[in-house]
Amino acid sequence: MTFAGFTGQDFDSLTIPGLEPRMEAIIANIRPKLAALGGIIAPYLSALCGEEMFPHVAKHARRTINPPEDTWIAWSSSKRGYKALPHFQVGMFSTHLFVIFAVIYESPNKVAVAKFFEKNTDQVQKLVPSDFYWSTDHMKPEGTLHRDMDKDALLQIADKLKTVKKSELLCGLRLDRDHPLLQDGAGLTRKIEQTFETLLPLYKGSF
Repeated sequence: MTFAGFTGQDFDSLTIPGLEPRMEAIIANIRPKLAALGGIIAPYLSALCGEEMFPHVAKHARRTINPPEDTWIAWSSSKRGYKALPHFQVGMFSTHLFVIFAVIYESPNKVAVAKFFEKNTDQVQKLVPSDFYWSTDHMKPEGTLHRDMDKDALLQIADKLKTVKKSELLCGLRLDRDHPLLQDGAGLTRKIEQTFETLLPLYKGSF
């Protein structure tokens, strides 16, 4: 199983007008690469987390009109799915690749994550690299760099996780679509593994 990285054509697939044409491009250009990456990363992530981690490639099956603006692969400890669990993701918008830890709105673990953040805010500030970013909405490409997040900002995320039903937490690395590492399959794989290792304490604190 080989993974050659991502090309400009892959990112351009997410700008094609129309649901069916865009999905055809995603299935042809991006999905095989995500599947290959899923199989490569799963054993590493399983060893890192101390439990089997299963890859899940986004299918976008619920979409009937609007084409997806991003696509991804997620790894979780459940073979059946990932949305209800804290998980790791690699995916792309048309502008960049993201490598993240995520707890999205469907997860019942959000309160546990919030409590971990409240008890370990100083630790979280130190363990997350300054060029990583935070987001509270997985549907949007924007985020806030960790260097611009103070302790109060992290606590606000924790508070929203406890009190707002649709609240989410995403943290990780963004690589612009023109970053040379994206076309180096082996180098990018190592970067993804390093990023997940850095984010492991957030994952462990989510249960």
